[in-house]
Amino acid sequence: MKKIPFPLVVASLILVAAFAAFLIWGVPYFFRPISFTQTSDGFGSQVAQGQVEAIIESGQVEIDGLSQPYQVMQVRILEGAYQGVLMQVDYGKRQQRQGVALFVVGDRIYVNIDKRPDGLLNAYYADFNRSKALLILLGLFVAAIVALGRRKGVGALAALVFSMLIIIGYVIPHILDGEDPLQVSLVGSAILLVSSLYITYGWNLKTHASVISVVLALVITGVLSLAFVDLARLNGFGDESALFLMQASSTRINLRGLLLGGMVIGALGVLDDLVTSQAAAVFEIYDANPALGFRRIYEKAMRIGRDHVAATVNTLVLAYTGASLPLLLLFALGRGNYGFLLNVEFVAEEIVRTLAGSIGLMAAVPIASFIATAMALYSDRLGEWRALLGPEMDADEHVHHH
Repeated sequence: MKKIPFPLVVASLILVAAFAAFLIWGVPYFFRPISFTQTSDGFGSQVAQGQVEAIIESGQVEIDGLSQPYQVMQVRILEGAYQGVLMQVDYGKRQQRQGVALFVVGDRIYVNIDKRPDGLLNAYYADFNRSKALLILLGLFVAAIVALGRRKGVGALAALVFSMLIIIGYVIPHILDGEDPLQVSLVGSAILLVSSLYITYGWNLKTHASVISVVLALVITGVLSLAFVDLARLNGFGDESALFLMQASSTRINLRGLLLGGMVIGALGVLDDLVTSQAAAVFEIYDANPALGFRRIYEKAMRIGRDHVAATVNTLVLAYTGASLPLLLLFALGRGNYGFLLNVEFVAEEIVRTLAGSIGLMAAVPIASFIATAMALYSDRLGEWRALLGPEMDADEHVHHH
């Protein structure tokens, strides 16, 4: 009878224990019914989709000294309590609109439906239905990532879907249920990290190095964020959405914890990319010349990492800047007191978020280079335990065989 390797027995026992712990603790926690109440109508709850059946009237109207085109449309409601009802909706006739684009028969729009005390219904234009354009763009995205990434592209898409399920199915409901947002975000980030990396890159040394490195870099980012959120006395009220959230939910939500949780999840996405690329660079260097020692491999990896982190930090800053153009315009308007503007809550939140995340990125490069180099050079010292860690990289990557 063939003897079962001892490491395989230990690994099997650990998996059984982990599965039992998940059944005992995880299932009741993750899958318990979540109930929360809202104190006001949900965003878009009074909105229904409609289709333009006819253009009744069109022309030019002057509002506050500016001339703009307007339309009066006959719209058929496609959903909800008033499905099938024809309603008259005007667009651009009473309110000033920037860049008014006219509609044609067949366009789908969203309308707000208001029932007056006398029973009459009024419909008001809410927004254009962009589903078709978004679906086309999504299709192009999926096709591009599968064509370029092939099997890894499919894995990346699967990880993306899983990440969205975790955020929608776990993070959001548990925060609304009154749990500490930072704790929920940390648990959710751990699940996202492990699942997305292993789904995309498989069970191998490169992925192990990436997971360990991201965890350490995320700890640094989280500690920095926590310290400077406390030092700057940020309370999470900088985003006006937080005020709406407090009004719409009967559960008392820790907005400071929500701010920290958002910083952690936001940093995770950027760290994932940077650390995985850095670990891959280390194993490629080792594969090209296994005779290089620890110091040479680490130095070569750091030269690559410096270029990568410079580009990534710039990308991070530009991404936040692009999303914060109104803030920049606010700076331009506040010529007299830039110091005060820097101290406004929502500006300070973005500064802390950007700088803490950037420091975490810079810390991730030496951490990932060190851990990946150690794994590449010294993993064989584990003896028979080495087989449990898998290959150096994916099977479709060029790997040095010992």
